[in-house]
Amino acid sequence: MAELKTETIPGGRPGSGAHRVVALCGPYLSGKTSLLESILFATGAIGRRGSTRAGTSIGDGSPEARKRGMGTEINMASVDYLGDQWTFLDVPGSIEFQHDAFTALAVCDAVVLVCEPSPERVVALTPLLKYIEDRHLPHIIFINKIDSADVRVRDMLAALQAISTRKLVLRQVPIRRSTADGGEETVGYVDLVSERAYRYKSSGASDLIEMPAEILPRESEARREMLETLSEFDDTLLEQLIEDVAPEKSLIYRDLHEEFGSDQISPVLLGAGDRENGVRRLLKALRHDTPFVDVTAKRRALPSNGVAMAECFKVLHQSHAGKLSLCRVWSGALTEGQSLGGQRIGTLLRPFGQRLDKTTEAKAGEIVALAKVEAISAGQTLSAGGVAASADFPTADPPVFALSLAAKNRNDEVKLSGALHKIVEEDPSLSFEARGETHELLIKGQGEMHLKVAVDKLAGRYNVAVETTAPRVAYRETIQAGAQQHARYKRQTGGHGQFADIKIEIKPLPRGSGFRFVDKIVGGVVPRNFIPAVEAGLTEYLKEGPLGQPVVDLEVTLFDGQYHSVDSSEMSFKMAARIAMSEAMPKCKPVLLEPILKVTVAGPSESTPRLQRLISGRRGQLLGYDTRPGWSGWDEVSALMPEAEIADMIVEIRSVTQGVGSFRTEFDHLQELVGRTAERIVEESKKRAA
Repeated sequence: MAELKTETIPGGRPGSGAHRVVALCGPYLSGKTSLLESILFATGAIGRRGSTRAGTSIGDGSPEARKRGMGTEINMASVDYLGDQWTFLDVPGSIEFQHDAFTALAVCDAVVLVCEPSPERVVALTPLLKYIEDRHLPHIIFINKIDSADVRVRDMLAALQAISTRKLVLRQVPIRRSTADGGEETVGYVDLVSERAYRYKSSGASDLIEMPAEILPRESEARREMLETLSEFDDTLLEQLIEDVAPEKSLIYRDLHEEFGSDQISPVLLGAGDRENGVRRLLKALRHDTPFVDVTAKRRALPSNGVAMAECFKVLHQSHAGKLSLCRVWSGALTEGQSLGGQRIGTLLRPFGQRLDKTTEAKAGEIVALAKVEAISAGQTLSAGGVAASADFPTADPPVFALSLAAKNRNDEVKLSGALHKIVEEDPSLSFEARGETHELLIKGQGEMHLKVAVDKLAGRYNVAVETTAPRVAYRETIQAGAQQHARYKRQTGGHGQFADIKIEIKPLPRGSGFRFVDKIVGGVVPRNFIPAVEAGLTEYLKEGPLGQPVVDLEVTLFDGQYHSVDSSEMSFKMAARIAMSEAMPKCKPVLLEPILKVTVAGPSESTPRLQRLISGRRGQLLGYDTRPGWSGWDEVSALMPEAEIADMIVEIRSVTQGVGSFRTEFDHLQELVGRTAERIVEESKKRAA
């Protein structure tokens, strides 16, 4: 069997020492980090399993992750298993840190998608599974926590198949026994290819046991289903099944390998990561079936011609090491001190959790950190031709949550700017901007927890303590009526005085027109050189009208005035314009305008009614809903909503969609706002001005 399998693997074979990369991904609380811990223990990479609860695990080792008991960034560790080199990437499960997961998936050879044994929770896998399938990544589904499962595996398999476009192939069936309380527990499994039965141990490899008689009917049925699925891709196997000929195990193994590598099937394995159950069986499946680096490079249209080329998928900034660019070597090798594409490669580091081990060389397939190569960032390749963008690297989703930031110590403002640039380079799904309309510095991201972690990084890693508040809405104000106004500015303080006299007419304009200035001066009553000063004074006033907001959608006409040959100046006409506006605007029935956004909310179809109620409860005007393009079993709900109602909406969306819903927005129009809400906003503006 081994000879047959190695012949079908191009570019490498099990035991050849070649380096492969596997991502462990899955929803929050699915048990990825505990699974990694057991993998490291089973392969001898660590002498004792750590615990996420006790904060002793290799994964989730950053202070931000330890504080929350959840993954907040990629963790990785390399191991040697039966003569092969492996790097396992433990990626965050929360959708708020999904960009890190996607960047890890971009550089891996295969994926282990970890899930809990709960059909109701399967929907939480959808965003990850769709990304994996869209990019044709070979993937195994590992049903974790099988020791405590109270659901039939066939029901779990049916729920998984409903969200997967690949054929699922169950590789094992559980052996259960009754418990004293009348329930059942999983004590082992039957391998459906070898038809051998095993009993789990709390630590260590499972024991081979005699096949329990009571499991034979279920084992026979499940094995038949597995073979029928594989026969859809192999005519030889199909003929044998039709003729009722027992197929050779070598044929079954070959089909599993080839269909897995070509992303036509997804094997399903069982286990309990925190107890080491099923971990060695998972490792064996990965060892025999995971494609090698040249196959993955070909899938992504990257070169694997022996000439040095690496791709950066993550940047880290560390106080003691500076900038680290995590790269996968796709071709050739990188060596310490090498010059490549105009960049000098200094120290090479191999990450193992939070530890960084120095190395002098990184060969094709390996993941390594390049220290202080400033020119390369995530989504770029480094080769003899220089630094270039990767064609198919994942882009960050638009932000759905924002906070207003201010340094607690005003002397830290310059340091804050530098720190923000670094954390955004580490995580491009974060962004920041100075919002001129509200005079705020905003940080934006994928959710409340995402930004809390960013704030913790600012304080803990960069020593910049910040205060955060909800962002202010960029309200506007306009007028409902017109008015004429005469204004005179006159000062006499000895020597040259100041004098300007103007008459203006104000008219409302249609929504979206902005501000329009009209010059109707005739006969030189206001000299030409002073008219731009009048416009400048008007524009300056419009930054904050009588309701405390910028004024839009009006026309101001200058139609008369006077000047003094000695005392008139640009400044005096600018001041006269401001006086005219401040006296005229209250007469023009000013009204508040709030921004209305077009919002598209995406979520599983069963959550659509709840999403519609959520939108309606936030002053939203529903426009309708439709199926989400390319997403089976998902809808998109469209609505017009006030910007003020969207600030924390993602929290509610996630609560009604099992944590997977999201939304996008675009500005639609400004709409009049009256009543108590408008009065409250005006009052708040006055307090800030005071």
